[in-house]
Amino acid sequence: MSVASTFPAPSRFSQFYALTKPRVVQLIVFCALIGMVLAVPGLPTLAQLGQMALASAGVWLVAGAAAAFNCIVEQGIDAKMKRTSWRPTAKGELSNTQTLLFSALLCAAGSALLYVWVNPLTMWLTFATFVGYAVVYTVILKPLTPQNIVIGGASGAMPPVLGWAAMTGDVGPEALILFLIIFLWTPPHFWALALYRVEDYRKSGLPMLPVTHGNEFTRLQVFLYTLILFAGCLMPFIFGMSSWIYLVAAVLLSVGFCGYGFALWRNYSDALARKTFRFSLIHLSVLFAALLVDHYAM
Repeated sequence: MSVASTFPAPSRFSQFYALTKPRVVQLIVFCALIGMVLAVPGLPTLAQLGQMALASAGVWLVAGAAAAFNCIVEQGIDAKMKRTSWRPTAKGELSNTQTLLFSALLCAAGSALLYVWVNPLTMWLTFATFVGYAVVYTVILKPLTPQNIVIGGASGAMPPVLGWAAMTGDVGPEALILFLIIFLWTPPHFWALALYRVEDYRKSGLPMLPVTHGNEFTRLQVFLYTLILFAGCLMPFIFGMSSWIYLVAAVLLSVGFCGYGFALWRNYSDALARKTFRFSLIHLSVLFAALLVDHYAM
């Protein structure tokens, strides 16, 4: 019996589902949901909970559409990289036409849901985020400049703004502070990944910072960005969005991220880069969870 026949081929559903990059989209929806919750003083009403559910579904659909479109654009690159070679488009399991139709369907459904049942502002902001990620970042910035992550990070930082707009119909300064935190978090998060995946990026031809400027320069940038991020994480407390509960969590998490960044700068190893990347995910998730806890404790 061959190895191929031992494991059944993935179902069509699982192939299309994989196109949406579920783990990434889950983090996007989580950050959007935090924006929704923080926009509502006190406990949400049943009507507000329903609006949150609809907005989360709409954001999930459009984010999944952007991820699927990204798989089309980067099909050749994905096939060269160990981290992404399993994707259905890279393996030829799904055609570009199938993927494009799937992406268009998700985008249309999500946009309609947001426009009709949430509000037009949220729909347009979400669609702009789709264009920013799928076209501006993926098609233009990513293959053009090693600053792709920095500039393109604006799209990835939008979820809490979308959540805030879904509940209030506008974009307040609180939402922009949440945007700033994710915007500053993105470079050290992705550059830590790029450090230990540098050969993959070199083979793909993408001008990621470790490829164009070397390991040592990238490590310094990771450390410097963790310091700037530390300052950004203090903004919710300074602005009066949160109390001491959030502040303690933000300081501890930021000290930890800075510690990883410093250690990575001074004594590099692939294992440490992996740990730094994993801690960055913990940092953002726990930081936003602390905002949520603080919101109801105030």
